[in-house]
Amino acid sequence: MRQLIYYIATSIDGMIAEVDGSTERFTSDPSALAALAERYPQSFPTAFHEQLGITEAARSSPWSTVIMGRETFEPARRAGMRSPYAHLNQYVVSTTLGREIEPEVTLINEDPVAAVRELKAIAPGDIWLCGGGRLAHVLGDEIDRLIVKVNPFVAGVGRPLFAGPITGSAWALVGTHALPAGIVVLEYEREAA
Repeated sequence: MRQLIYYIATSIDGMIAEVDGSTERFTSDPSALAALAERYPQSFPTAFHEQLGITEAARSSPWSTVIMGRETFEPARRAGMRSPYAHLNQYVVSTTLGREIEPEVTLINEDPVAAVRELKAIAPGDIWLCGGGRLAHVLGDEIDRLIVKVNPFVAGVGRPLFAGPITGSAWALVGTHALPAGIVVLEYEREAA
């Protein structure tokens, strides 16, 4: 069975975006981005691969699929990336998006938990939960691994890592990585119940 991996950037106090959804405060430091591109190349939109030196070989990763909420997908669309992760199988969860999305992006407009369970059974690799906090809350019980890129600032207010409590919330720390610009990557696996 494939895993659902929630890989996301946060502030020190666990916010993944400002109240309005913006993420400008998160690092754009070139050395930090290069380190992240080396460790997690598949997590960058396809449009940035050439600029970051991400090759086809580097794109191979444990995850082959990305799932995101509409509010995570919309900024990419506004920036002209209608198929932001063309190197992955792409799914967007939304009950408000119409059929105007690209054919390479599959719309999930019903139960996302059932959809993730089906993907876990058939996906060729693991599934990356790209965001956001509301979808992470809904899929909380399905998340097997949590990779948090902690950025060195306190947001105070904003959109949290999870938009509500999840059950089975005991996690084992399995890795830490210090990166340039003060970023620390924390990797957790869900502990067995």
